Amino acid sequence: MTPAPHLVLVGPMGAGKSALGRRLAQARGLPFVDLDREIERRAGADIPAIFAHEGEAGFRRREREALVDALAGPACVLATGGGAILDAGSRARIRERGFVVHLDIDIDQQLARLARDRSRPLIAGDDREAVLRRLAVERAPLYAEVADLVFATGSGDPADAAARLAQRLDALWPPRSPPPDPPADPT
Repeated sequence: MTPAPHLVLVGPMGAGKSALGRRLAQARGLPFVDLDREIERRAGADIPAIFAHEGEAGFRRREREALVDALAGPACVLATGGGAILDAGSRARIRERGFVVHLDIDIDQQLARLARDRSRPLIAGDDREAVLRRLAVERAPLYAEVADLVFATGSGDPADAAARLAQRLDALWPPRSPPPDPPADPT
């Protein structure tokens, strides 16, 4: 079986997909694709503007298109947005073309990491905690459906988390071929 060419990072917002993805791509000598930044580049607008003009449905359509293109391209480390797994077709593509790492984070850590972030439309309201809890309940089974590996990002520094994840990945992705058998002794 051919190894999945892409390393795909999924998980809730604030889990560290972009920060860890950049480090893993550099360590593996692969290109890094941040799906949200790719969507913004293609649209010529930031995500809040896309949500304001096209709604979540328009954003999700753009997300599916960018995901299909990224997974059809050369091997890369791909950091998805938290909701990229909502579409069943996207989940199937992610599983087919990637080794999928679910970066897990608890709600308290999410709240701490996202405390000053005002760029995320889904948590733009007053009760961020309630929204994050609702999203976690809705999305956790979908992350589990696609994940080859679950990795808790914890409260540590991104460089440390990336090093720990890289160490785990060394044994899993890409699969290493076993060394060839020594030649038979002709005597």
